[in-house]
Amino acid sequence: MAEKLAPCSESTLTDRYQTTVPDAVRKVLGLKKRDKICYSIQSDGQVVISRAEQTESDPVLGKFLNFLARDMEKNPQHLKAISSDLVNRVQSLVSEVDVDFDAPLSDEDE
Repeated sequence: MAEKLAPCSESTLTDRYQTTVPDAVRKVLGLKKRDKICYSIQSDGQVVISRAEQTESDPVLGKFLNFLARDMEKNPQHLKAISSDLVNRVQSLVSEVDVDFDAPLSDEDE
């Protein structure tokens, strides 16, 4: 069992299941406003709270999205609405597809 470094810090759970992270915990984890928190559930039922790892943004994707945004501003005449037939077709193709975005890629997908 992990050694406790400080007394227990408490917070109250609201009717909307929200709480304030105590100051001592925020300081230890180095949390700032809008940071994400990770809750790891242990086999013995204890929950370990930690600062979630920050995901780095993809610089190539960011540049591409900026390029698209600028092109749409400069050339709005090129934008066209998608037909309802195409929307229905796409929805029918993926309606029974179950995707887990957190699952690891298989060897053939890498």
